[in-house]
Amino acid sequence: MLLDEKIAILSGAARYDVSCSSSGSSRGAGCAGMGATSRAGICHSWADDGRCISLLKILLSNYCIYDCAYCINRRGNDVPRASFTTDEIVNLTIDFYRRNYIEGLFLSSAVQVSPDNTTERMINVARRLRNDEQFGGYIHLKIIPGTSPELIQRAGFYADRLSVNIELPSEKSLKTLAPDKNKQAILQPMRRIGREISENRALRRKQKRLPRFAPAGQSTQLIIGASPENDLHILRLASGLYERYALKRVYYSAYMPAVHDRLLPELSAPPLLREHRLYQADWLLRYYGFQADEILSEDMPDLAEAIDPKQAWAYRHPGFFPVDVNRADRETLLRVPGLGLTSVARIIASRRFGPLDLKQLDRIGVVLKRARPFIICRDYQPPKEPAVPVFAGQHKTPQAAPPQQLDFFDEPDMAIQRRS
Repeated sequence: MLLDEKIAILSGAARYDVSCSSSGSSRGAGCAGMGATSRAGICHSWADDGRCISLLKILLSNYCIYDCAYCINRRGNDVPRASFTTDEIVNLTIDFYRRNYIEGLFLSSAVQVSPDNTTERMINVARRLRNDEQFGGYIHLKIIPGTSPELIQRAGFYADRLSVNIELPSEKSLKTLAPDKNKQAILQPMRRIGREISENRALRRKQKRLPRFAPAGQSTQLIIGASPENDLHILRLASGLYERYALKRVYYSAYMPAVHDRLLPELSAPPLLREHRLYQADWLLRYYGFQADEILSEDMPDLAEAIDPKQAWAYRHPGFFPVDVNRADRETLLRVPGLGLTSVARIIASRRFGPLDLKQLDRIGVVLKRARPFIICRDYQPPKEPAVPVFAGQHKTPQAAPPQQLDFFDEPDMAIQRRS
């Protein structure tokens, strides 16, 4: 098989993994020459310091011994198959890097022989790049569930980021849709990576020259819409992952019906709006001090589609408002719709020189269209309590009562503290 054909097959198969932030880029039909990126599987991610970087996003192989119902590369699916050799991926990465197409590599794979066999082949690619080619670019390796601790440790010293995909939000759904996988095979590598990161950081405080273990942390992916879990269940799981495994990111991937299976829901389109709302709620968990049980409840277990989660919370808690922007502390300000991390920092810095008015808030960057019903400032206060829009309390109506969901975490010893 020609190298171009392998690239087309294995970059196309990699687009379903969103845990490096985007699923590819395309510059249109007019870019068939130098600089065209769509066929090469080039996507964009963000480094640990916030820089946007271009990555070669590709699978080592799409031959798989597993038969997960939702996966296009499942054993029983009739799709073109291909595998790269170590030399091919190393040469592709170096060639693309020299042409300034990419700044790094995102390497994943289907499970070809066993988790250890597949992971070891990916580690060999990273080792060759680091040691033989002296490649200093970004490397993200996908760890296969069930990989041994020794291989995880080796991978972390070659890769900038490691990730283990949970895929499905409950053990019951995992058993139904991915019977070859199990909860322990997923959580044990995540636990190991979290511990290695924590221990490596502690050691580096004493010995600065020690190599860094996965300096950009670890991430995971959850598929949204392939199984019946509600948004509250998903956010509780994400919150637990952040607290227990020091994850940098949980990525949410709207289920795309790539294969037909009687166990999968019949969707007319991927639930992209639901995915978007979950990302917004995830942002509230990570940066705004919200808890999953504040954003949603057992009575309202799904996010409203017509309004973002922060506004929905504000309308459901009228007693919390209005907030005086000239007096409130940072934690209170962060709960006001229209106020973000940057604008809150500017408010706190600016009000030391005098009380702020609407014009100043607008210059600072406050989204007044959203914030006005919830704030008091020097020249403004809302005329009355904000009326609760009908859609603020309306959530998706479940088609049927969901089955009892199993907690993904039931081991008492998982106590890795989240680190900033």
